[in-house]
Amino acid sequence: MRQTNEISDCVRKSLDRYFKDLDGEKPRAMYDMVIRNVERPLLEMVLDQAEGNQTVAAEMLGINRNTLRKKIQLLKIKL
Repeated sequence: MRQTNEISDCVRKSLDRYFKDLDGEKPRAMYDMVIRNVERPLLEMVLDQAEGNQTVAAEMLGINRNTLRKKIQLLKIKL
């Protein structure tokens, strides 16, 4: 039985549209594409909720603060 929530519903709808837009072309590197498109807004929203406090944001995300800092740099997120 598949569980559902708003986020997973949005991902499913977006992927359904993506497959339809491919028009028969073979998809490639989908995992990276999805992560790249979800990770940035996730980090930006959490950092906003944490009022820019990276320690608090890392705790909210369940990741190490150094990992968060690397992702901020990699994604060029403005603080």
